[in-house]
Amino acid sequence: MAFLAMEQLSFSYPGRSPVVDEVSWQVQAGEVHCLLGRSGCGKTTLLKLVAGLIRPQRGHIALYDRESGGELAAPGPQVGFMFQAPTLLEWKTALANVLLPVSLQRKPTAQDEQRARQLLAQLGLAAYAGQHPRELSGGQQSRVALARALMLEPPLLLLDEPFAALDAITRAELQDDLLRTCRERGTTVLFVTHDINEAVYLGDRIALMHGGRIVNAWKIELPEPRSQSLRHGALFNDYCAQVRAAMDEACS
Repeated sequence: MAFLAMEQLSFSYPGRSPVVDEVSWQVQAGEVHCLLGRSGCGKTTLLKLVAGLIRPQRGHIALYDRESGGELAAPGPQVGFMFQAPTLLEWKTALANVLLPVSLQRKPTAQDEQRARQLLAQLGLAAYAGQHPRELSGGQQSRVALARALMLEPPLLLLDEPFAALDAITRAELQDDLLRTCRERGTTVLFVTHDINEAVYLGDRIALMHGGRIVNAWKIELPEPRSQSLRHGALFNDYCAQVRAAMDEACS
């Protein structure tokens, strides 16, 4: 049984053709899946459907974790979400921002604070727990947002182009942080991007979207743990070339 199963999902806005059109896709536990496609292809809308932020007009989504299973109907602690921008609260410290998912439910305990500090430490921000967002770089803000998304230990993490605005070096560092942290926790990841290089580096599988449909897919078999040196190898670049050719063909 797949950890996350999407079956014939469709969604359209009033007066428009379907943004997501009969999409079926399965994700196994602990895998990183990348939704790749050009702007307007439907990948962000599909991510919102999986998150339960909007409801499909046809089809359904089932999420099965170790404790319970069933149709995913609304956002909850089983799903973490990281947006394109860090969306940190400017008046709260990095530590308080990481604790926010707990604070919205109850008063954080000493154990909660310890876990938040551990997450910050794992992401290289132990010394910045008391800093406010304005005192942090863009990459540091993104790390805080990632720690916040992982705070409740969600079995599923959804990311919508979270590193798109960062410089290339910081982006590569955060890709490594994401892979390492999620592998350690066994977190399943659905990652939206329009960057072929990013999708190949992060993904165990890639789904190419065009016109609201998944039009191609790849299983990426690169050495683990992944490292930046892979980008210079023939296998990595062959995958990138395959994906690029399929994107060009889909748009022709």
